[in-house]
Amino acid sequence: MEARQRWESIVDPILQVAAVIFLVAYAAPIVHPGLPGAWDRACSIVVIVTWILFGVDYLVRLVLAKQRWRWFYRNLFSLVILVVPILRPLRLLRLVTLLSVVNRSVAGSLRGKVTIYAAGGVVLLVICGALAITDAERGRPGSSINSFGDGVWWAVTTIATVGYGDTHPVTATGRAIAICLMAGGVALLGVVTGTFASWLIQQVSAQEETAAYATVEHIDRLERKIDALTAQVERLNATRPPGHGGR
Repeated sequence: MEARQRWESIVDPILQVAAVIFLVAYAAPIVHPGLPGAWDRACSIVVIVTWILFGVDYLVRLVLAKQRWRWFYRNLFSLVILVVPILRPLRLLRLVTLLSVVNRSVAGSLRGKVTIYAAGGVVLLVICGALAITDAERGRPGSSINSFGDGVWWAVTTIATVGYGDTHPVTATGRAIAICLMAGGVALLGVVTGTFASWLIQQVSAQEETAAYATVEHIDRLERKIDALTAQVERLNATRPPGHGGR
């Protein structure tokens, strides 16, 4: 096993747990803005520590990669999320790795896996979007998003591309989050539509195959009956006395 694979096998479960802890520590002060100072500081420390873990993981994977420049270019998005503060809420999307655990309990069909990832992706996008927009918009002049509940409502209407207009971002950070969420919603909608279309085509094909099989089976039964009648007529003809004929 390569050094990078050994590192991933050891660190990935740790990072999955760290991602959940990061989510809780990041979300707690947003959902409950009145947290005592000690709890707020503890959450900030947890966020920083887990952030450092993600950064160390990125650097180690880069060092262990055989083709470092190629790996670097393929993981530019991870680097951007690490170094650009405005995109830090997107780091919560690392929770997508948890879907692999659920995915192993699903049937091996590609459609089943896509369904799991799509459903999980929607939930994660809504949670991350709601937390990020609430953090960015709460208390800003003219903002209509001042609680986590408002953030969830905004995230759901945005990812569904409905956009009632009753809540909307007024800050540059909030608008950047909205763009990412809308892009994710369109992508997930395409995945769901494609999966449903594939399932529908499979069902139609299965019914056509069943009807064709039933027709072939019916024809086979008719042929067997004809063969049986033919054999019976031949036996009757064989048992008739010579010279005996019917009118």
